[in-house]
Amino acid sequence: MTASAVSPVDGLSTPAPILRADNITVRFGGITALADVSLSVPPASIVGLVGPNGAGKSTMFGALSGLLRPNRGRIYLAGRDVTDTTPQTRARMGLARTFQQVELFLGLTVQEHLILAHRVRYARQRLWADLIDWRAWRAPDPAETEHVETLLDMLGLNDVASEPVAGLPLGVARRVEMGRALACSPTVLLLDEPFSGLDVKESEQVLAGLVRTVKEHDVSLLLVEHDVAVVLGVSTTVYVLDFGILIASGTPEHIRNDQTVRTAYLGIESPTPGGSERDGAGVRWGQGSTRGSTG
Repeated sequence: MTASAVSPVDGLSTPAPILRADNITVRFGGITALADVSLSVPPASIVGLVGPNGAGKSTMFGALSGLLRPNRGRIYLAGRDVTDTTPQTRARMGLARTFQQVELFLGLTVQEHLILAHRVRYARQRLWADLIDWRAWRAPDPAETEHVETLLDMLGLNDVASEPVAGLPLGVARRVEMGRALACSPTVLLLDEPFSGLDVKESEQVLAGLVRTVKEHDVSLLLVEHDVAVVLGVSTTVYVLDFGILIASGTPEHIRNDQTVRTAYLGIESPTPGGSERDGAGVRWGQGSTRGSTG
């Protein structure tokens, strides 16, 4: 049962965020990558984080996942302050993430990646034996088999389940990485450009699977993606970064019509009637499937 909090605005009881960052500042020498950035991810929701290259999105992911220690601010996971904890501790608490660059074990098959990830969460005592000699595996648990098969089907990986990941196309490898993250049954998943390298059909398939996962398994997603139309189409809340500063946050409709976002971030003067135009940077603001890039 998720804890509830009382909104100071209207007094209504709302679910407490599963992940929250308060006033995060990260500096690299004399460069401030993030300056007092706050965001929150409610349970069973999709939250978007957008911004051009260098805006601080990956730095925020590093701080949230524990790979980077913020110079200032606090991070809370399921109500617990995890600012000083390791990535491993956060993973055991239900935080998972993917990376811009796909990181896979080239000698393992697609299915073995998902099985290994599942056992990290549910059968850690078997990991050493599995890693030393995969041929020594005992018969898999029925729940493990069902979970892995569901993910293979959801991500369209059935046809390559028994193939080694080495040599797979980038789009397929990216789906394997997402499947591995979901196999750990996270409560919150940080997705760093999950549709990069995927064609339109693959993107739509993966997106549908992720939406289904949120609805059926109460997983929360924090989504960094250059395709603004996708983010606006599936997110309940969107945060916009520019040069490490949070310049806007709110509903997709609010972000779509925010003049500060359009001027300072995207460099266009005003929205075109209809709300589905592309701006000068090639970014599509409607909810169609056309893919654009913020650079």
